[in-house]
Amino acid sequence: MEREITRNDRGWWVISQQNKLWLPQGTLPHGSAAEFALTGSRALQTGEWQGEPVWLVRETRAQDMMSLRQLLGEESGLFRMAGRAVQLSEFYRSHRYCGYCGAEMHLSRSEFACLCGSCHERYYPQIAPCIIVAIRRQDKILLANHVRSRNGIYTALAGFAEVGETLEQTVAREVMEESNIRIKNLRYVASQPWPFPQSLMMAFLADYDSGELRIDPKELQDAGWYRYDALPVLPPPGTIARRLIEDTIALCRSENE
Repeated sequence: MEREITRNDRGWWVISQQNKLWLPQGTLPHGSAAEFALTGSRALQTGEWQGEPVWLVRETRAQDMMSLRQLLGEESGLFRMAGRAVQLSEFYRSHRYCGYCGAEMHLSRSEFACLCGSCHERYYPQIAPCIIVAIRRQDKILLANHVRSRNGIYTALAGFAEVGETLEQTVAREVMEESNIRIKNLRYVASQPWPFPQSLMMAFLADYDSGELRIDPKELQDAGWYRYDALPVLPPPGTIARRLIEDTIALCRSENE
């Protein structure tokens, strides 16, 4: 339940608005409310990290409002807690009014939801399922530099599930659309909440089947087959993409060394 913060409240502070969050010194604020001039602000506890509450404060600051991506190098648990709070902030911002009757909404006291006092409709945060897949061809892995990627990072292929698709169909379609490749031996690995913007990423490994590599320039800037011991710049540790790549490297090493 959202409440007014006192000067003695403490914990981790996610001060967020419009998918940005306040990161003084480039890190998530931690300490008492008084330290960060939060006394009197409205806040909602969205979780707990290292025995202390994680608070969501839906406001902005004049400086140091940054992307959640700045926290990718932090511990995965803290990143997930911050990502959850940022997603909730955007959910509440985009659900101020009911989509059915137009009346003003209010926050639920018992769960993460928005309620309409007029038509009594209840809204929950929506999550978009997406896939990511590492594809192996003998001692090489298919890696791509996506149009939206920064710092020259090469990663596995990924994309969103469409209405009526199974995840297996999503993987096959996305790989074909982005690279003109057919795959086989698809195996599920793990999942990771991915708050860019509100996704649940499901990770797979697959083997090359057929096709000549031809990229979709609307999605990829570049792609290629990279030998396991001669790789480009990779995603940071702690991401599901990095885990897939490292799992594929381990498979290649076991068969070639």
